[in-house]
Amino acid sequence: MSVLVFVEVGEGKIRKTSLEAIAYANALKAGDVVAVALGSIEAAELSSVGKYGATKVLHVADARLDKPVIQVYASVLTKAMQDENADILVLANSSLGTPVAAKVAIKTNASFVSNVVDLPNAANGFVVKRSIYTGKAFSFVELKNQKKVLALKKNAAEAKEIGNTIAVTPYAIALNDADFNTTTTAIEKATGDILLPEAEIVVSGGRGLKGPEHWGILEDLAKALHAGTGCSKPVSDLGWRPHHEHVGQTGVKVAPQLYIAVGISGAIQHLAGVNSSKVIVVINKDADAPFFKAADYGIVGDAFDILPKLTAAVKASH
Repeated sequence: MSVLVFVEVGEGKIRKTSLEAIAYANALKAGDVVAVALGSIEAAELSSVGKYGATKVLHVADARLDKPVIQVYASVLTKAMQDENADILVLANSSLGTPVAAKVAIKTNASFVSNVVDLPNAANGFVVKRSIYTGKAFSFVELKNQKKVLALKKNAAEAKEIGNTIAVTPYAIALNDADFNTTTTAIEKATGDILLPEAEIVVSGGRGLKGPEHWGILEDLAKALHAGTGCSKPVSDLGWRPHHEHVGQTGVKVAPQLYIAVGISGAIQHLAGVNSSKVIVVINKDADAPFFKAADYGIVGDAFDILPKLTAAVKASH
């Protein structure tokens, strides 16, 4: 038996969330961990999955798979589950991973659960803990089918190096032309040095910064911390910042190790997009700002005084 892991690739690199999925699959102790990657990617990059617990990596090197087509990806993973005698598929709970997971579950008659945050309890069945209500609560779901598909929430497992690089195995599979009936005509990507979904640290600003001309002090802190930059919905609505930086329930949901909110009051819609963060720091001159109730650490004061000093301290610590 084995556990299959779908490896997502971006800009030629394996996404951290996929490395977390490999680590999670290894922790299941349910058999060999087989990673599957699709499209163009260097063998040296793929072989690194062995460091995180994979015992085998299959590569479907078909250039048509460079653009994600959910139906095709699901077909490949379904075939790989069959060939590798895998009853469990693990992948990242992402804009790509989750719909692929749903398709595979239909094709294999598998039980499917998303937003997984912990290892299953196998003491009496196969019970999985998942995050619900935008991270405000948890539910426990029993998966009864023989085959199971688990979409892992970001940061639910630690991508810790425990092994060595492994050889890449070419995986030849005949792709059905019907699977390509859906075509990707264009892909528009958010710009920036560090994109929000992948950022380990995020620094966000709100209307407390008073205007787009003051965003430099926030960007200076973000650069010092090697962080992504975000903003509240009112800021993007006002055109101060691009919409792809909008963090919240109707924007980008983030789960970084550290989230720093500057001049953001803490509306419920914003909190829904950040409450999976490991640590939240709030900087606001209004001591009664609702965000302080959700913060791990709070600083009451003027951001225009605090941010330059915080940036200087970060730079001095390097």
